[in-house]
Amino acid sequence: MSNMLTAYCMKTKEKNVPMQDAVITKTSRGGYMAQGHDGKGNKMTTMLAEAKALQAVKDGVAKKSW
Repeated sequence: MSNMLTAYCMKTKEKNVPMQDAVITKTSRGGYMAQGHDGKGNKMTTMLAEAKALQAVKDGVAKKSW
């Protein structure tokens, strides 16, 4: 499992950008969503599988909000 969550940054058009200060929430449809920033002021959001979301919380990479 990777140490950091990564996402696509829409503003800079970069792939696999490490997400900082990630907060994981549950969606109304039962999925998991991580929200954070790239360290340069650009907000980022990505959808996650349940296993990856729970592993990120366990590793201390992200906080959970539920």
